[in-house]
Amino acid sequence: MTEQKYVVALDQGTTSSRAVVLDHDANIVSVSQREFTQIYPQAGWVEHDPMEIYATQTSTLVEVLGKSGIRSDEVAAIGITNQRETTIVWNKETGKPVYNAIVWQCRRTAEICETLKMREGLEAYIRENTGLLLDPYFSGTKIKWILDNVPGAREDAEAGKLLFGTVDTWLVWKMTQGRVHVTDYTNASRT
Repeated sequence: MTEQKYVVALDQGTTSSRAVVLDHDANIVSVSQREFTQIYPQAGWVEHDPMEIYATQTSTLVEVLGKSGIRSDEVAAIGITNQRETTIVWNKETGKPVYNAIVWQCRRTAEICETLKMREGLEAYIRENTGLLLDPYFSGTKIKWILDNVPGAREDAEAGKLLFGTVDTWLVWKMTQGRVHVTDYTNASRT
């Protein structure tokens, strides 16, 4: 007799972390959800604490497995959905974020984007090569902001001590104790 296997979906959204267990027929077996803190340092800025993201996501995973009564060896796969453009930069030696996650909604890099748009042909080049607009919504200018504004970040990046990722990357890196630094095409294409 073949043992039943399950799929766990981790949904790390803008306001909460959720875990869902699905059976072989895609029926929902169990759900767990935890909200986390929204941080607004000033008008137009939105941040999340990466450690709170990780804590709420892992606690929902533990809870959903407990509620469903399944063992971890009965899980065939785990999938992650997430707030794709949210940016996290952390020290790969300590595992600590150098700054809060800058959320996709955050507009703090609007001035950086406007400055870049003044460079002849750059906006068209970015659009042609990525399909994206030059907009604070995406991760690139958020990384620049962190490197320019967080003391020591640029130096640590140049020394190879920092990692960047979207939320899926952060979760996988943390859940594998720093052994795996990956993302998928859907997240990478939005940076």
